[in-house]
Amino acid sequence: MNRKMTVAALACTALSTPALAQDGAPAADGAGGGETIIVTAARTILPPNALPLTIDIIDKDALDQQIAISGSVTDAVATLSPSFSPTRQKLSGAGETLRGRSPLYAINGIPQSTPLRDGSRDGFTIDGFFVDRVELIFGSNALQGIGGTGGIVNQVTVGAPTEEGVSGRALLQATADNDLSDEGMGGKVAGLVQYKAGRFDASVGAAWERRGVFFDGEGRRVGINLTQGETQDSETLSLFGRFGYAVTDTMRLDLIASRFELEGDGDYAAVAGDKLGGLPTSAEPGTPPGVPATGRTESLALSLTDTDLGGGNFISQIFWNRSRDTFGGEPNPIATFQDASIAPVGTLFDQSQNRSRKYGGKLSYERAVPGLEALTLIAGFDALWDSTEQRLIATDRVWVPPTDFRSLAPFGQANLELAGGLVRLAGGVRYENVKITIDDYTTLASSGSTFVSGGSPTFDDVLLNGGVIVEPIPGIRAYASYAEGYTVPDVGRITRAVRTAGTDIDNFLDISPIVSNNRELGVEVKRGPLDASATYFWSSSKKGQLLIARPDGIFEVLRQRVEIEGLEINLAVRMPVDGLTLSAGYAHIIGQFDEDEDGVVETDLDGANISPDRLNLAASYANGPFSARVQTQVYLKRRFDGPERRADDLDPNHPKNLFRNDFDGYTITDAIVRYQTGLGGVSLAVSNLFDKQYISYASDTQRPTDNFFNFAGRGRSFTLGWDYRF
Repeated sequence: MNRKMTVAALACTALSTPALAQDGAPAADGAGGGETIIVTAARTILPPNALPLTIDIIDKDALDQQIAISGSVTDAVATLSPSFSPTRQKLSGAGETLRGRSPLYAINGIPQSTPLRDGSRDGFTIDGFFVDRVELIFGSNALQGIGGTGGIVNQVTVGAPTEEGVSGRALLQATADNDLSDEGMGGKVAGLVQYKAGRFDASVGAAWERRGVFFDGEGRRVGINLTQGETQDSETLSLFGRFGYAVTDTMRLDLIASRFELEGDGDYAAVAGDKLGGLPTSAEPGTPPGVPATGRTESLALSLTDTDLGGGNFISQIFWNRSRDTFGGEPNPIATFQDASIAPVGTLFDQSQNRSRKYGGKLSYERAVPGLEALTLIAGFDALWDSTEQRLIATDRVWVPPTDFRSLAPFGQANLELAGGLVRLAGGVRYENVKITIDDYTTLASSGSTFVSGGSPTFDDVLLNGGVIVEPIPGIRAYASYAEGYTVPDVGRITRAVRTAGTDIDNFLDISPIVSNNRELGVEVKRGPLDASATYFWSSSKKGQLLIARPDGIFEVLRQRVEIEGLEINLAVRMPVDGLTLSAGYAHIIGQFDEDEDGVVETDLDGANISPDRLNLAASYANGPFSARVQTQVYLKRRFDGPERRADDLDPNHPKNLFRNDFDGYTITDAIVRYQTGLGGVSLAVSNLFDKQYISYASDTQRPTDNFFNFAGRGRSFTLGWDYRF
């Protein structure tokens, strides 16, 4: 099940903490009589009731349930979190937001995003088989460093084995569409072997998955997104290794490595739909041009931790991460890639590839002040180097010039307990020193072959956070907090679109960082059978980032003031029936930007930039060897308003309305049952139980004249699984 709690110190993961068992399971005996869960993304060993923000923990059982239903960690997070937008069910997560802003995906605290040229593949960088739990942290906070203006999705991988000898687990799955067609068949095989001998331990595993074609609720093939990439008609191979050594009783060394590659099979070509006529985009057997869209990520992290270094907790980590994301080609040559000096305009085929590499280090030290044990201090330092470019691989041209990012950031946090824990004060500061370096370059012919003078602009800022927590009764607490976070805009989209001669990167303000603030009021009740929370939040950024689609489907970035506010309510109740829990969640989010640049926001953020309102309903049952869950997500209708919108709204084809789609809403229900036998667990999951026909949120609210971008959601599908531990 999910566990909702409050946290404040948000940052890189600690791969080992004294309050966590070696397998990553939470320790017991927390405030209010429940479990105390020390969140590794929190960079502190203080209990959750000491920290004033919101976090959701998706534990292994809940995660495995959702992955069996939907197939990915990203879908699991999006399904369980009301303020997370519905996924596109594609390889690309462009436009998928948390509280109306982009989340930072991480694996054990290592950032998976490529913010300099956001390829939006960061939700697919490791197979969920190797993820022990997901820590979902809400709202902006600079302690995470760059990227998490909406929050952080930290995937904590499987822990070290706790028993001597050999252990492990295996998984077999088969997936089918509603008609059990050959095209819709898929399968997954995964295994993990763990070994422990004295102070040394090792965990090694592999997961392979073949996904078939998706069909919508009317039995039609779901459309292929050739450029951005697909999870359907694809193969995935994920490799994982963890090697640890207990240097002393309190000091531990860990090396974690992973490699993930999802590659489209390229067996289907796109078939245009009809946006105005309501016909979804589809697919037919065929060979699309170029090489299929592919996502590949490799990651390596070495950590040294000591839970009793000078009476405090020490955490250090160095990491390296590399990604290469290939975008597919379109059946018609993309206008942006045309160059008359190479081939006649309209005949030149090309496709692009993101190449990103990052490395860095994180360290922190935490301890109570001697003689003043109510005051806990944390000091730390983060460093990050990121190099990203986007090339056109058929003609070996540079679309986004090589861009280097460097961040150096010392920080400090303090937490003070007053009146025996009745009141706590928490706060901190982070100093960010950022440098972005771009050499001289020339844009593509479609941007006028414009020469741009390179440069190395630097930015520095002091980012604050603070909050107060009141807990009058154990298990009942309220908090108020303020936190500042930052990211960089999609520099690649900005630099590749320069058309003004004489532009100098050193004076190009559009690449300056986005600083957002997050203010939050929350109440939480965790007593007896009740687990409830309510949070009101609002945030703003003076020069935020908006994705705007051009007529050719290429997105560009606008820098304008953005304001977002919302309410999220979650409720879970254990019923008198042993093992039965009923739950509900609701999120209402409003976001606007300053379109006319008069300093006042007045235009609604569209579906590329904010999620719809949503109601989640679920019933879960677990008793003995049997468990089951039925869940419904109700995505509510939404109208997008702005000053150019016609008041009567009678003519959706009026030029002023063509580029502002409303959302019609839809409801999806899923179910899963599982039975544990002596030879492993057997499960059957059904996604879209009632075979609902609907258009995805991204397609319904974006690019209203693009008939190749009218994707239906996946219809009813089945997943039969067997898992075994030894």
